[in-house]
Amino acid sequence: MSDTPDLTEATPETPPPPEPPPEGRRRGGRLTRRGRVVLGVLAVLLVVGAGAGMWLYRQVSPSGGAGANVTVDVEPGTSVAGVAARLDAKGVVRSARIFRIYLKLKGGVGTIQAGEYELRTNLSMGAARAALTRGPSIKFQKLTIPEGLTVQQIADRVGALPGRNRDSFLAAARSGTVRSKWQPPGATSLEGLLFPDTYLITDKEDETAVVRRLVARFDQVADEVGLGAAAKPTGLGAYQLIVGASLVESEAKVPEDRPLIASVISNRLQKGMKLQIDATVLYALARDNGATPRPTAVLNRDLQIDSPWNTYKVDGLPPTPISVPGRASLEAMLHPAATTFLYYVLSDKNGKHAFATTPSEFEALKAEAHRKGLL
Repeated sequence: MSDTPDLTEATPETPPPPEPPPEGRRRGGRLTRRGRVVLGVLAVLLVVGAGAGMWLYRQVSPSGGAGANVTVDVEPGTSVAGVAARLDAKGVVRSARIFRIYLKLKGGVGTIQAGEYELRTNLSMGAARAALTRGPSIKFQKLTIPEGLTVQQIADRVGALPGRNRDSFLAAARSGTVRSKWQPPGATSLEGLLFPDTYLITDKEDETAVVRRLVARFDQVADEVGLGAAAKPTGLGAYQLIVGASLVESEAKVPEDRPLIASVISNRLQKGMKLQIDATVLYALARDNGATPRPTAVLNRDLQIDSPWNTYKVDGLPPTPISVPGRASLEAMLHPAATTFLYYVLSDKNGKHAFATTPSEFEALKAEAHRKGLL
Protein backbone atom coordinates (compact mmCIF):
# COMPACT_ATOMS: atom_id res chain seq x y z
CA MET A 1 0.00 0.00 0.00
CA SER A 2 1.35 3.36 -1.00
CA ASP A 3 1.61 6.18 1.46
CA THR A 4 1.25 8.83 -1.28
CA PRO A 5 -1.86 10.91 -0.75
CA ASP A 6 -4.59 11.03 -3.42
CA LEU A 7 -4.15 14.41 -5.02
CA THR A 8 -7.13 14.06 -7.45
CA GLU A 9 -9.41 17.22 -7.25
CA ALA A 10 -12.91 16.71 -5.91
CA THR A 11 -15.68 17.33 -8.43
CA PRO A 12 -17.67 20.45 -7.36
CA GLU A 13 -21.47 20.19 -6.81
CA THR A 14 -23.78 21.27 -9.69
CA PRO A 15 -25.40 24.69 -8.86
CA PRO A 16 -29.27 24.83 -8.79
CA PRO A 17 -31.04 26.32 -11.83
CA PRO A 18 -31.93 30.02 -11.53
CA GLU A 19 -35.43 30.96 -10.18
CA PRO A 20 -37.88 31.87 -12.97
CA PRO A 21 -38.93 35.52 -13.01
CA PRO A 22 -42.26 36.35 -11.36
CA GLU A 23 -45.27 35.83 -13.61
CA GLY A 24 -45.79 38.83 -15.81
CA ARG A 25 -42.13 39.91 -15.63
CA ARG A 26 -39.16 39.19 -17.90
CA ARG A 27 -35.68 38.57 -16.57
CA GLY A 28 -34.23 41.86 -15.56
CA GLY A 29 -37.52 43.01 -13.88
CA ARG A 30 -39.36 44.28 -16.92
CA LEU A 31 -43.14 43.62 -17.15
CA THR A 32 -44.42 41.32 -19.82
CA ARG A 33 -47.36 42.41 -21.99
CA ARG A 34 -49.67 40.22 -19.92
CA GLY A 35 -48.44 41.78 -16.69
CA ARG A 36 -49.06 45.25 -18.01
CA VAL A 37 -52.63 44.26 -18.96
CA VAL A 38 -53.31 42.80 -15.52
CA LEU A 39 -52.00 45.88 -13.75
CA GLY A 40 -54.02 48.08 -16.08
CA VAL A 41 -57.21 46.18 -15.31
CA LEU A 42 -56.54 46.39 -11.59
CA ALA A 43 -55.93 50.11 -11.86
CA VAL A 44 -59.19 50.59 -13.75
CA LEU A 45 -61.09 48.55 -11.17
CA LEU A 46 -59.62 50.63 -8.37
CA VAL A 47 -60.59 53.85 -10.12
CA VAL A 48 -64.09 52.58 -10.90
CA GLY A 49 -64.53 51.29 -7.35
CA ALA A 50 -63.40 54.59 -5.91
CA GLY A 51 -65.71 56.45 -8.28
CA ALA A 52 -68.66 54.21 -7.44
CA GLY A 53 -67.98 54.60 -3.76
CA MET A 54 -67.84 58.37 -4.11
CA TRP A 55 -71.07 58.36 -6.19
CA LEU A 56 -72.81 56.22 -3.59
CA TYR A 57 -71.58 58.48 -0.81
CA ARG A 58 -72.98 61.51 -2.66
CA GLN A 59 -76.32 59.76 -3.00
CA VAL A 60 -76.49 59.21 0.74
CA SER A 61 -74.91 62.53 1.76
CA PRO A 62 -75.21 65.00 -1.14
CA SER A 63 -72.98 68.05 -1.21
CA GLY A 64 -74.25 71.59 -1.13
CA GLY A 65 -76.50 71.34 1.91
CA ALA A 66 -80.29 71.32 2.11
CA GLY A 67 -82.18 73.18 -0.61
CA ALA A 68 -85.64 74.69 -1.03
CA ASN A 69 -88.64 73.89 1.16
CA VAL A 70 -91.03 71.31 -0.30
CA THR A 71 -94.22 69.65 0.88
CA VAL A 72 -94.64 65.89 0.50
CA ASP A 73 -98.08 64.33 1.04
CA VAL A 74 -98.20 60.74 2.25
CA GLU A 75 -101.62 59.15 1.98
CA PRO A 76 -102.80 56.48 4.41
CA GLY A 77 -101.57 53.04 3.41
CA THR A 78 -98.67 54.28 1.27
CA SER A 79 -95.84 51.73 1.21
CA VAL A 80 -92.20 52.52 2.02
CA ALA A 81 -91.44 52.18 -1.69
CA GLY A 82 -94.20 54.67 -2.45
CA VAL A 83 -92.88 57.15 0.10
CA ALA A 84 -89.35 56.79 -1.27
CA ALA A 85 -90.64 57.43 -4.80
CA ARG A 86 -92.38 60.62 -3.66
CA LEU A 87 -89.26 61.87 -1.89
CA ASP A 88 -87.28 61.18 -5.05
CA ALA A 89 -89.85 62.95 -7.25
CA LYS A 90 -89.76 66.02 -4.99
CA GLY A 91 -85.94 66.09 -4.94
CA VAL A 92 -85.70 65.35 -1.21
CA VAL A 93 -83.47 62.32 -1.86
CA ARG A 94 -81.50 61.54 -4.98
CA SER A 95 -82.50 57.91 -5.49
CA ALA A 96 -85.62 56.13 -4.28
CA ARG A 97 -83.96 52.73 -4.74
CA ILE A 98 -80.86 53.60 -2.75
CA PHE A 99 -83.00 55.24 -0.07
CA ARG A 100 -84.95 51.99 0.35
CA ILE A 101 -81.69 50.07 0.70
CA TYR A 102 -80.42 52.68 3.16
CA LEU A 103 -83.55 52.29 5.29
CA LYS A 104 -83.13 48.51 5.36
CA LEU A 105 -79.51 48.83 6.46
CA LYS A 106 -80.57 51.27 9.18
CA GLY A 107 -83.27 48.97 10.48
CA GLY A 108 -86.22 50.60 8.73
CA VAL A 109 -88.22 53.63 9.76
CA GLY A 110 -91.18 52.06 11.57
CA THR A 111 -94.72 52.99 10.60
CA ILE A 112 -94.77 56.03 8.35
CA GLN A 113 -97.66 58.22 9.44
CA ALA A 114 -99.97 59.65 6.82
CA GLY A 115 -99.89 63.40 6.48
CA GLU A 116 -98.16 66.42 5.10
CA TYR A 117 -94.38 66.57 5.60
CA GLU A 118 -92.51 69.86 5.43
CA LEU A 119 -89.10 68.89 4.02
CA ARG A 120 -86.27 70.35 1.95
CA THR A 121 -84.64 69.27 -1.26
CA ASN A 122 -81.16 67.71 -1.33
CA LEU A 123 -81.41 66.22 2.16
CA SER A 124 -79.06 63.54 3.36
CA MET A 125 -80.77 60.19 3.65
CA GLY A 126 -80.16 60.27 7.37
CA ALA A 127 -82.02 63.57 7.64
CA ALA A 128 -84.87 62.26 5.46
CA ARG A 129 -85.17 59.14 7.61
CA ALA A 130 -85.23 61.27 10.76
CA ALA A 131 -88.02 63.45 9.31
CA LEU A 132 -90.15 60.40 8.50
CA THR A 133 -89.55 59.06 12.00
CA ARG A 134 -90.70 62.35 13.59
CA GLY A 135 -93.95 62.25 11.63
CA PRO A 136 -95.88 64.78 9.55
CA SER A 137 -96.50 68.39 10.41
CA ILE A 138 -100.16 67.89 9.42
CA LYS A 139 -101.77 64.48 9.83
CA PHE A 140 -104.24 62.92 7.39
CA GLN A 141 -107.26 60.73 8.04
CA LYS A 142 -108.95 58.82 5.23
CA LEU A 143 -112.70 59.29 4.94
CA THR A 144 -114.45 57.02 2.43
CA ILE A 145 -118.08 57.71 1.57
CA PRO A 146 -119.79 55.17 -0.71
CA GLU A 147 -122.67 56.08 -2.99
CA GLY A 148 -126.19 55.82 -1.58
CA LEU A 149 -125.60 56.98 2.01
CA THR A 150 -127.78 59.46 3.87
CA VAL A 151 -126.44 62.44 5.80
CA GLN A 152 -126.85 60.48 9.04
CA GLN A 153 -124.89 57.54 7.67
CA ILE A 154 -122.14 59.87 6.48
CA ALA A 155 -122.10 61.44 9.95
CA ASP A 156 -121.54 57.96 11.41
CA ARG A 157 -118.44 57.54 9.26
CA VAL A 158 -117.10 60.97 10.15
CA GLY A 159 -117.72 60.29 13.86
CA ALA A 160 -115.74 57.06 13.61
CA LEU A 161 -112.57 59.01 12.79
CA PRO A 162 -110.26 59.82 15.72
CA GLY A 163 -111.08 63.20 17.21
CA ARG A 164 -114.26 63.65 15.17
CA ASN A 165 -117.80 64.00 16.46
CA ARG A 166 -120.90 62.66 14.70
CA ASP A 167 -123.34 65.14 16.22
CA SER A 168 -121.11 68.12 15.44
CA PHE A 169 -120.98 67.02 11.81
CA LEU A 170 -124.77 66.65 11.66
CA ALA A 171 -125.26 70.06 13.25
CA ALA A 172 -122.96 71.63 10.67
CA ALA A 173 -124.74 69.83 7.82
CA ARG A 174 -128.16 71.03 9.01
CA SER A 175 -127.32 74.55 10.10
CA GLY A 176 -127.50 76.19 6.70
CA THR A 177 -124.02 77.66 7.23
CA VAL A 178 -122.63 75.55 4.39
CA ARG A 179 -124.71 75.60 1.20
CA SER A 180 -124.56 73.90 -2.16
CA LYS A 181 -125.10 76.00 -5.26
CA TRP A 182 -127.88 73.55 -6.16
CA GLN A 183 -129.97 74.00 -3.01
CA PRO A 184 -133.34 75.68 -3.49
CA PRO A 185 -133.71 79.08 -1.77
CA GLY A 186 -134.58 78.68 1.90
CA ALA A 187 -133.62 74.98 2.02
CA THR A 188 -131.09 74.00 4.67
CA SER A 189 -130.91 70.23 4.12
CA LEU A 190 -127.71 68.94 2.53
CA GLU A 191 -129.22 65.49 2.01
CA GLY A 192 -127.88 64.14 -1.27
CA LEU A 193 -125.40 67.02 -1.68
CA LEU A 194 -122.34 65.51 0.06
CA PHE A 195 -120.44 63.81 -2.72
CA PRO A 196 -119.44 60.15 -2.27
CA ASP A 197 -115.67 59.88 -2.62
CA THR A 198 -112.47 59.18 -0.66
CA TYR A 199 -111.12 62.23 1.15
CA LEU A 200 -107.93 62.95 3.06
CA ILE A 201 -109.04 65.01 6.03
CA THR A 202 -106.37 66.98 7.89
CA ASP A 203 -106.28 67.35 11.65
CA LYS A 204 -106.76 71.10 11.17
CA GLU A 205 -110.22 70.68 9.61
CA ASP A 206 -113.18 70.69 11.98
CA GLU A 207 -116.56 69.11 11.21
CA THR A 208 -117.82 72.24 9.43
CA ALA A 209 -114.75 72.23 7.20
CA VAL A 210 -115.38 68.57 6.37
CA VAL A 211 -118.97 69.38 5.36
CA ARG A 212 -117.63 72.20 3.20
CA ARG A 213 -115.19 69.83 1.47
CA LEU A 214 -117.95 67.32 0.64
CA VAL A 215 -120.34 69.97 -0.66
CA ALA A 216 -117.64 71.61 -2.80
CA ARG A 217 -116.84 68.24 -4.35
CA PHE A 218 -120.52 67.61 -5.14
CA ASP A 219 -120.86 71.01 -6.79
CA GLN A 220 -117.75 70.33 -8.86
CA VAL A 221 -118.96 66.94 -10.13
CA ALA A 222 -122.46 68.26 -10.82
CA ASP A 223 -120.90 70.96 -12.99
CA GLU A 224 -118.75 68.38 -14.76
CA VAL A 225 -121.73 66.20 -15.74
CA GLY A 226 -123.65 69.22 -17.03
CA LEU A 227 -126.30 69.61 -14.36
CA GLY A 228 -126.53 73.31 -15.03
CA ALA A 229 -127.21 72.91 -18.77
CA ALA A 230 -130.33 74.74 -19.94
CA ALA A 231 -131.95 71.83 -21.82
CA LYS A 232 -132.95 68.82 -19.71
CA PRO A 233 -134.34 65.73 -21.49
CA THR A 234 -136.59 65.03 -18.50
CA GLY A 235 -137.93 68.55 -18.20
CA LEU A 236 -136.84 68.65 -14.54
CA GLY A 237 -134.94 71.39 -12.75
CA ALA A 238 -131.43 70.86 -11.41
CA TYR A 239 -132.46 70.07 -7.82
CA GLN A 240 -135.23 67.77 -9.04
CA LEU A 241 -132.67 65.89 -11.12
CA ILE A 242 -130.55 65.43 -8.01
CA VAL A 243 -133.59 64.06 -6.17
CA GLY A 244 -134.28 61.69 -9.07
CA ALA A 245 -130.62 60.63 -9.19
CA SER A 246 -130.80 59.74 -5.49
CA LEU A 247 -133.73 57.42 -6.27
CA VAL A 248 -131.71 55.80 -9.06
CA GLU A 249 -128.75 55.37 -6.69
CA SER A 250 -130.90 53.76 -4.01
CA GLU A 251 -132.72 51.40 -6.39
CA ALA A 252 -130.06 50.33 -8.92
CA LYS A 253 -127.79 47.46 -7.91
CA VAL A 254 -125.94 46.97 -11.20
CA PRO A 255 -124.57 49.75 -13.45
CA GLU A 256 -126.58 48.85 -16.54
CA ASP A 257 -129.87 49.37 -14.67
CA ARG A 258 -129.26 53.03 -13.86
CA PRO A 259 -130.40 54.62 -17.16
CA LEU A 260 -133.34 52.17 -17.33
CA ILE A 261 -134.55 53.02 -13.81
CA ALA A 262 -134.08 56.70 -14.66
CA SER A 263 -136.31 56.17 -17.69
CA VAL A 264 -139.05 54.63 -15.50
CA ILE A 265 -138.91 57.63 -13.15
CA SER A 266 -139.02 60.08 -16.04
CA ASN A 267 -141.84 58.23 -17.82
CA ARG A 268 -143.98 58.03 -14.68
CA LEU A 269 -143.50 61.71 -13.91
CA GLN A 270 -144.50 62.66 -17.42
CA LYS A 271 -147.65 60.51 -17.19
CA GLY A 272 -148.56 61.84 -13.75
CA MET A 273 -148.19 58.41 -12.14
CA LYS A 274 -147.07 57.94 -8.54
CA LEU A 275 -143.47 56.77 -8.47
CA GLN A 276 -144.15 53.97 -5.91
CA ILE A 277 -140.47 53.45 -5.12
CA ASP A 278 -139.69 51.30 -2.09
CA ALA A 279 -136.47 53.17 -1.29
CA THR A 280 -138.45 56.33 -0.53
CA VAL A 281 -140.57 54.43 2.01
CA LEU A 282 -137.44 53.05 3.69
CA TYR A 283 -136.06 56.58 3.90
CA ALA A 284 -139.33 57.84 5.39
CA LEU A 285 -139.31 55.07 8.01
CA ALA A 286 -135.80 56.00 9.12
CA ARG A 287 -136.25 59.76 8.91
CA ASP A 288 -139.78 60.34 10.17
CA ASN A 289 -140.37 57.34 12.39
CA GLY A 290 -136.83 56.99 13.70
CA ALA A 291 -136.62 53.32 12.72
CA THR A 292 -133.37 51.87 14.05
CA PRO A 293 -131.58 50.05 12.57
CA ARG A 294 -132.45 51.39 9.14
CA PRO A 295 -135.02 48.99 7.60
CA THR A 296 -134.04 47.04 4.50
CA ALA A 297 -137.46 45.73 3.36
CA VAL A 298 -140.86 47.36 2.92
CA LEU A 299 -143.92 45.71 4.47
CA ASN A 300 -147.46 46.29 3.19
CA ARG A 301 -148.33 48.32 6.27
CA ASP A 302 -145.38 50.61 5.59
CA LEU A 303 -146.96 51.78 2.33
CA GLN A 304 -149.59 53.67 4.34
CA ILE A 305 -147.30 55.86 6.43
CA ASP A 306 -147.92 59.58 6.16
CA SER A 307 -144.75 61.18 4.87
CA PRO A 308 -143.88 63.49 1.99
CA TRP A 309 -141.20 60.92 1.15
CA ASN A 310 -143.71 58.06 0.73
CA THR A 311 -144.07 57.99 -3.04
CA TYR A 312 -146.85 55.40 -2.77
CA LYS A 313 -149.09 58.14 -1.31
CA VAL A 314 -147.75 61.43 -2.68
CA ASP A 315 -147.42 62.56 -6.28
CA GLY A 316 -144.17 63.39 -7.95
CA LEU A 317 -140.70 63.43 -6.47
CA PRO A 318 -140.01 63.55 -2.72
CA PRO A 319 -139.04 66.97 -1.33
CA THR A 320 -135.33 66.13 -0.96
CA PRO A 321 -132.91 63.47 -2.14
CA ILE A 322 -133.04 60.25 -0.12
CA SER A 323 -129.31 59.46 -0.45
CA VAL A 324 -126.20 60.84 -2.04
CA PRO A 325 -125.97 59.96 -5.75
CA GLY A 326 -122.69 59.23 -7.46
CA ARG A 327 -121.57 60.53 -10.83
CA ALA A 328 -123.09 57.60 -12.75
CA SER A 329 -126.55 58.11 -11.24
CA LEU A 330 -126.45 61.85 -11.93
CA GLU A 331 -125.55 61.12 -15.55
CA ALA A 332 -128.30 58.49 -15.79
CA MET A 333 -130.94 60.95 -14.59
CA LEU A 334 -129.64 63.61 -16.94
CA HIS A 335 -129.70 61.17 -19.86
CA PRO A 336 -132.23 58.39 -19.15
CA ALA A 337 -132.62 55.56 -21.62
CA ALA A 338 -135.26 56.08 -24.27
CA THR A 339 -137.86 53.50 -23.24
CA THR A 340 -141.59 53.11 -22.59
CA PHE A 341 -140.93 51.27 -19.32
CA LEU A 342 -143.12 52.08 -16.33
CA TYR A 343 -142.28 49.18 -14.00
CA TYR A 344 -139.31 47.14 -12.83
CA VAL A 345 -138.77 44.22 -10.49
CA LEU A 346 -135.80 42.16 -9.31
CA SER A 347 -134.87 39.39 -11.72
CA ASP A 348 -131.81 37.75 -10.17
CA LYS A 349 -129.94 37.49 -6.88
CA ASN A 350 -127.25 39.92 -8.05
CA GLY A 351 -129.74 42.78 -8.08
CA LYS A 352 -130.49 42.94 -11.80
CA HIS A 353 -133.97 44.22 -12.63
CA ALA A 354 -136.43 43.26 -15.35
CA PHE A 355 -138.50 46.03 -16.91
CA ALA A 356 -142.08 46.22 -18.18
CA THR A 357 -144.41 48.66 -19.88
CA THR A 358 -147.85 47.29 -19.03
CA PRO A 359 -149.41 46.15 -15.74
CA SER A 360 -149.84 42.61 -17.07
CA GLU A 361 -146.16 42.39 -17.99
CA PHE A 362 -145.29 43.67 -14.55
CA GLU A 363 -147.48 41.08 -12.82
CA ALA A 364 -145.81 38.33 -14.85
CA LEU A 365 -142.37 39.60 -13.83
CA LYS A 366 -143.42 39.72 -10.16
CA ALA A 367 -144.70 36.15 -10.33
CA GLU A 368 -141.39 35.04 -11.78
CA ALA A 369 -139.49 36.90 -9.02
CA HIS A 370 -141.64 35.15 -6.40
CA ARG A 371 -140.83 31.77 -7.94
CA LYS A 372 -137.13 32.60 -7.70
CA GLY A 373 -137.49 33.64 -4.07
CA LEU A 374 -136.47 37.24 -4.83
CA LEU A 375 -139.60 38.83 -3.37
